[in-house]
Amino acid sequence: MAFFKLLKKGNKSSGIAAIGNTLLAIIKGIAAAVSGSGAMFATAIHSAADATNQGFVYFGSALAEKEPTKRFPTGFGRVVNLFVLIAVTIITIMAYETILKGWKLIQEPHPSSNIWLNVGILAIAILVDGYILIKVMKEIGKESRSESNGGNIFINAFKNVSLAAPPTRLVFYEDIVATAGSAIALIFVVLSYFTGLYFLDGLGTLIIGILLIGIALKIGYENTLGLIGVAAPKIVEERVAKVILNDDNVVDINKLRILQEGRDYHVESYIELRKGMTLAEADDIKYQIQEKVLQDESIVDATIGILETDEQKDWSPDKKESDRSE
Repeated sequence: MAFFKLLKKGNKSSGIAAIGNTLLAIIKGIAAAVSGSGAMFATAIHSAADATNQGFVYFGSALAEKEPTKRFPTGFGRVVNLFVLIAVTIITIMAYETILKGWKLIQEPHPSSNIWLNVGILAIAILVDGYILIKVMKEIGKESRSESNGGNIFINAFKNVSLAAPPTRLVFYEDIVATAGSAIALIFVVLSYFTGLYFLDGLGTLIIGILLIGIALKIGYENTLGLIGVAAPKIVEERVAKVILNDDNVVDINKLRILQEGRDYHVESYIELRKGMTLAEADDIKYQIQEKVLQDESIVDATIGILETDEQKDWSPDKKESDRSE
């Protein structure tokens, strides 16, 4: 029962994408077997890889929601990065197989049959992947708190994808490649059939494989940083600093360090209060600020220390943490 409750907390984007891509992989696989199209095979492999990855990531994002324990006091936020890296390994293997298939078809081209079956299935795939992509872009807007900004949803998603949770980023990048891959497969299947240049089928397969390699490198790099432990994006740091400095008793921020784990943030800060306060008053203000910081859903813990002002300006959002410590 507790396991199913945990699953409900999993990343919605990866869950929806996993179901959609499982259905697409089955349909495309049947079409590839019937027609013998290399490009259709490549996009079937792509959908199978996406479904596997997104399933992994969904379970990883659910496990990351487990409550902290004595042994793991900061929680399980980085588990999702580990699951994403497993998914990246699968993408890389699938990409390698796709590139090999494409190269073989270029060297030994042959015609594929059932052209309209391929065209129909690839058109459906573009629509399904496009729908999933729109859902993910909306999720990016929600997670990055930029959905109220208006403007083009696609541009907004690209601008704010770094603020989204790792699973959402994975689905976003993968689905861009999936939609583009289906479109490329459609173009090259049609071209090879009507021009008689059958090597184009292999060329389309090769391009899809190269796109998969590119996305694996991108996602792998981002999640390796997340697994090590990376500083929060600047916009999050500025948001927290604004909450702290909005208190009239706070003169300056001596130190502010925010660590990102999965989609959660851990805040550590030393703040300077105005002179002449008693320890009891300073303590009350510290706890008030701590509560305000923790009102942010993405912040799971906040450690606040208090100092009397040294009458020197320490805090600047453009200043590096190492400079502030000097």
